[in-house]
Amino acid sequence: MATIKDIANRLGVSVSTVSKGLNGASDISDELRQMVLDTAVEMGYSTKRSKKVENRKLCIFIENMNYETIDEFGYDIVLGFKQNAFRRKWDVDILPITPAFQEEEKYDTFLLKNGYCGAFLMGLALHDSWIKQLENTTMPTVLFDNFISGNPNVCYLGTDSYEGITMAVNHLVNLGHKNIAFLNGSLYSLVSDQRQEAFESAMAAASLPVQKDLTAYGYYVSDSAKYHVPGFLSAGATAVVCGNDLIAKGVIDECTKRGFRVPEDVSVVGFDDISIAATFDPPLTTIRQERNELGRCAYDILNSLIHHIPISKTLLRPKLIERESTARCAHRD
Repeated sequence: MATIKDIANRLGVSVSTVSKGLNGASDISDELRQMVLDTAVEMGYSTKRSKKVENRKLCIFIENMNYETIDEFGYDIVLGFKQNAFRRKWDVDILPITPAFQEEEKYDTFLLKNGYCGAFLMGLALHDSWIKQLENTTMPTVLFDNFISGNPNVCYLGTDSYEGITMAVNHLVNLGHKNIAFLNGSLYSLVSDQRQEAFESAMAAASLPVQKDLTAYGYYVSDSAKYHVPGFLSAGATAVVCGNDLIAKGVIDECTKRGFRVPEDVSVVGFDDISIAATFDPPLTTIRQERNELGRCAYDILNSLIHHIPISKTLLRPKLIERESTARCAHRD
């Protein structure tokens, strides 16, 4: 395992220079500091630092996800992670990030120079810079709803989207629906791709066609509905499966605006079971993700990775929560 002396020998500099680079001293150049950090990561020095008591710091990086209030999707995930980490005397920083930030900062060296032993990443898109870097990272990393193959330092955590979407479709089929629409979340998202595939498979298993004018990608916000629901209604949809609960709220509002009653004319199913889903009018039938447990699992997995126990994937099971937004199909022309 690499030591400070090994890094110094590799770079042809003094041990004190390497120490300054690793600890953020201001009396060496930015270029030399970055060289020290990059070399330390390459040689596996970060793994050794992670064992030191004074470096018991973890980071949650969040992009494209709300998490600050109890009504927001990421809140319970962050809470569960912090609760488990706190019990085991870890400090946790939460850092919102952007694609621009990822272009400016290398993932491994950012963690190393800030003393983080590992990280939990939430909400990253497939084309983000850090996703590519994670293929070769040496830092213990848990990815929410994203997967990196072949790297034992990275684990994928999520809820089984295939099972969840299948539950939603089967629930509607059992209620007599055949013209089932699917308003998915964002493009360039692994979980969106999984849910699209799951929807198509579930419809095929029910011997129902997937109609092109009854499926669409939007965004994981309620405003997505206004761009797609009118077309769904014109195409005769009697039910809509949604990529998340916020999309479902938009679908309910758009149907009501256009004179369609939920669930009498159109049934709506969400995904996530955020805390406000039960307060929608009507209360939302949805697929529950146990988000607090996801957060707790994220910490447990990260702790395992830090201690060199490689974990590839962890999937929690979803649960169908039946409320008043779905009903038996009333066939209409």
